[in-house]
Amino acid sequence: MLRDLSALLASMEPELQPGVYVFASVTHGSAPASADVIATFREREGLTVVMEEHAAQAAGLTPLFRAAWITLTVHSDLHAVGLTAAFAQALGEAGISCNVMAAAYHDHLFVPADDAPRAMDALLSLQKRAGMLAASSKP
Repeated sequence: MLRDLSALLASMEPELQPGVYVFASVTHGSAPASADVIATFREREGLTVVMEEHAAQAAGLTPLFRAAWITLTVHSDLHAVGLTAAFAQALGEAGISCNVMAAAYHDHLFVPADDAPRAMDALLSLQKRAGMLAASSKP
């Protein structure tokens, strides 16, 4: 588990998950089958669900956001400081919006489905720059 920002960035290894995912909102108590749901978040207005697009369509849900799912495969510490800011800045500079979910082992980024290739390029470029900085600072 890593906490050091330089080490996190140099080893984040973004991985594009196959498929298209959607964010949708359902009323409390009406969530689709849990096997189809990738993530949930309970808000006052309803339950946000993230799920594969085809499963959401089958459940009759209206997508609020179509996304590609990118996992940063580095095992990041939930106490690490700066990782989210760094990749958000890299994606922002590329004009790509991002919805982030931090889980126990990895960070998961949801970017507009059509922007997946550009998002991967921006993240890999950030990782490469961090790796070069780490290598140049070693004695």
